[in-house]
Amino acid sequence: MFTSVDDVSARLAATGYLASPAVATTVFLAGRLGKPLLVEGPAGVGKTELAKAVAEVAQARLVRLQCYEGVDESRALYEWNHAKQLLRISAGRDETWDETRTDIFSEEFLLSRPLLTAIRGDDPKVLLIDETDKADVEVEGLLLEVLSDFQVTVPELGTIAATRRPFVVLTSNASRELSEALRRRCLFLHIGFPDEELERRIVRLKVPGLDEALAASVVRVVGALRAMDLRKVPSVAETIDWARTLLALGAGTLDETVVRDTLGVLLKHQDDIQKAAAKLDLDAV
Repeated sequence: MFTSVDDVSARLAATGYLASPAVATTVFLAGRLGKPLLVEGPAGVGKTELAKAVAEVAQARLVRLQCYEGVDESRALYEWNHAKQLLRISAGRDETWDETRTDIFSEEFLLSRPLLTAIRGDDPKVLLIDETDKADVEVEGLLLEVLSDFQVTVPELGTIAATRRPFVVLTSNASRELSEALRRRCLFLHIGFPDEELERRIVRLKVPGLDEALAASVVRVVGALRAMDLRKVPSVAETIDWARTLLALGAGTLDETVVRDTLGVLLKHQDDIQKAAAKLDLDAV
């Protein structure tokens, strides 16, 4: 997929994703070693976007499993098309059960969900298991067979093994600890908030109409907010949203009025907004 770490950086940048050296190195190794990549970090720093960028670079189909509390095997792996099975049973009233059972538990009645879809077929795929930490612990058991051997066992059909392994990205906001068994099968990458220079480059790339001096001011103010004791500090996604907001408002500089009126773009809790409005000193940043 990639020939070198520099190749990763260049090709991801061509899609609009600016990768740090650590990110580029880990993505290269995941592709070269054929290992799943577990990406951990706060929300909004580009974990999901990394998987999308890799899929675009590789011209691969992105298969996404969005995790949430209550997601189960039928949502993640596969299920049978029960309505179609009932119709088939009704149509074959004169058949024995053994004849009917062989038919209704066949490929025609199988509904592939993301994990099974990702390992079937010869086309290139990127499997994104998004927000893995939001799923129940039991779901991790479903992932272990897929991530270890890239195969899925369907009792009625047997074992379905991948003929072409997908590039796998798991993301986590670290809201709960993932099991050691799952971590052991993956390469680990932590994406935190970028340094000031990288974030400024990201803002300039994503909001090309923004003045360079204003982009630098935006990044410095966001850095000052992250240093405060807030319930939810602004992520890179909020930095970009704020830059777009300032551009839409035609703001040429940051002053107290424009910052106060637009803090809701950066901060999502009223007590955070009040604290930031009281403590933020634009002259100091």
